[in-house]
Amino acid sequence: MESKTKLFKALANFQQEVPAIYEGSTGYGYKYADLKQILAVINPILKKHKLGFTQLLNNSSLETIVFHTESGENISSSVEIPQEVTLKGMNAFQVLGSAITYYRRYSLSSILGLVTDSDNDANETKAKQPVKVAPAKVAPAKVAPVKKSVVKLWITDEIFEKCKALNESQLEKVFDKYQFRKEEQKEELQEIYNNLKSNN
Repeated sequence: MESKTKLFKALANFQQEVPAIYEGSTGYGYKYADLKQILAVINPILKKHKLGFTQLLNNSSLETIVFHTESGENISSSVEIPQEVTLKGMNAFQVLGSAITYYRRYSLSSILGLVTDSDNDANETKAKQPVKVAPAKVAPAKVAPVKKSVVKLWITDEIFEKCKALNESQLEKVFDKYQFRKEEQKEELQEIYNNLKSNN
């Protein structure tokens, strides 16, 4: 087996230094980093640790290669870009461009171990700071009724595929109703939603 010690050591050091990146764009339900924002953050850190990457299109697949510039050691991964996908308000070229950008961002984040989105649902669970109250004689407080929490359903693969053809308002209802076991499904629908929103 080919040794990749230098690459893995440099990659580990890179991962220790690179911050979470999700300041670039705000979508429905959560913040995420677009490709431009990711590159602006990671390129100087990659250079520092003598790392580089390239992403190659080969027919319907995208190959992402991360390499160590001194030793030439490299790792790669590839993903198939779905074909014949239609999105409301977008022509075939726009759909393909959107898909390539999405899979470039997702593949790069995956192979480098980046954190590129922040789920707002998690923010709602942050504990509130305790409030100091001066002791006083007061009448028994009335207990406010407890609001029922909305339980989101898990989205299935079948429903997810149908959601790709929905419009902006329909996708908003999907985000309100469903939660995602697969983060890449949530990101893909978010990408579709953002493209629809920018075209309106």
